[in-house]
Amino acid sequence: MAGAEIAGALADGGADVVVFEQNPRPYGKIEDGLPRWHVALRRKEYGAITRHLSKPGVHYVPHTQVGRDVSFAELVNDWGFSGVVLANGAWRDRTLPVEGADDYIDKGLVYQNPFVIWFNHMNEAAYDGQTFDVHDGTIVVGGGLASIDVAKILMLETTRAKLAERGIEVAMLDLEVKGIPKILERHELAFEDLGLEGCTIYYRRDIEDMPLAEIPKGADAARTKKVRASRRKLLEKAMGKYRFSIEPLCMPDGLIVEDDRLAGLRFRRTKMENGRPVPTDETFERRGPQVISSIGSIPLAIEGIPMKGDLIDFVDWDLGRLAQYPSVFATGNVATGKGNIVASRKHAKALSLVLLEAFLGLGEDRHAGEEKLADAAREAARERAAGISAEIQRQPAIDAATLEALRRRVAGRQQEVGYTGDFGSWIEKVTPPDLE
Repeated sequence: MAGAEIAGALADGGADVVVFEQNPRPYGKIEDGLPRWHVALRRKEYGAITRHLSKPGVHYVPHTQVGRDVSFAELVNDWGFSGVVLANGAWRDRTLPVEGADDYIDKGLVYQNPFVIWFNHMNEAAYDGQTFDVHDGTIVVGGGLASIDVAKILMLETTRAKLAERGIEVAMLDLEVKGIPKILERHELAFEDLGLEGCTIYYRRDIEDMPLAEIPKGADAARTKKVRASRRKLLEKAMGKYRFSIEPLCMPDGLIVEDDRLAGLRFRRTKMENGRPVPTDETFERRGPQVISSIGSIPLAIEGIPMKGDLIDFVDWDLGRLAQYPSVFATGNVATGKGNIVASRKHAKALSLVLLEAFLGLGEDRHAGEEKLADAAREAARERAAGISAEIQRQPAIDAATLEALRRRVAGRQQEVGYTGDFGSWIEKVTPPDLE
């Protein structure tokens, strides 16, 4: 979304814009991070991104990842661009904060990003990416919107499997929209009849601290209490509709390993002090067939781009500027350090709990709520794009010979990856016929 906005803004200003995309299709987190039950929202965003990238002056280069297919230093210093905008998203999962945890990736430990990508593409005949099994009783470590998405996927898929054992076929979308209790009631069943334990989200803070509805800056005690109560109510509705659980005030503290597989986690109880979780002396163990870590998405490290901890070391966060590279800017999740489409709501107008309910599948007018959340994210992206576009226009213009050499180099890369130069026909060619 953010990359398409800046490309469109620059093209509208008469600039030649080159969009490097690591995948065949340019839809990023909309396609691979937003669960496929958001049908209308995904289609709308596909259309918006397509319109931006179809504009005259936009040169699309698929199958090209900065840091893999072209180095960052080469792109900035050698290609001849007057400006470079990083809009490469937040695709790396934060590491589960237990020593040795990553030794058990795909041996009991799964990270959120590849798991959701699989869920979104699992029904495509030509999908050749990583695949996962969905297990009842999965341990989910998280505490934000993304971890709720993971819990919903687990509950929807395990419920569908149990119903299928009884000869009852239920579409995922129908189950997500109606909710598990209503679908079971339709078949004269209760959740307990399925024999499912359900998954549990383990969260280091209290339920009222989960970052859903925002507490307005400067809110008094009464307003803060009301927002916190709204958060709890929202989560209780989600747990009732999708039958997952939340275990608050605990943090992963150790691994339970059996037969060289992760069989569970040791947790340490926490308590909230001055708004922060503080570990206590109490520990407990939970075993499960699978642990899914959903504690946040961060940018992939790219050689040549300075990092500070998990995030890029920007000297100007508003424009995503780097001290060493005055012609480089950043936008979108690579700048916010967040991977969820609605993370930008903090940078736009305050949004109501009603809209978040709709986004989570809990409200009455789902499509309206989703659209308003997406509009807020798009507004924030548009504002940032306008600022970056203005800064790039202040950069020294490149001469005609450099521009012609740059165009030849771009055309060479397009030819190398099989791109014909027509965006619409390319998208038609690379879109799976069974994409949901």
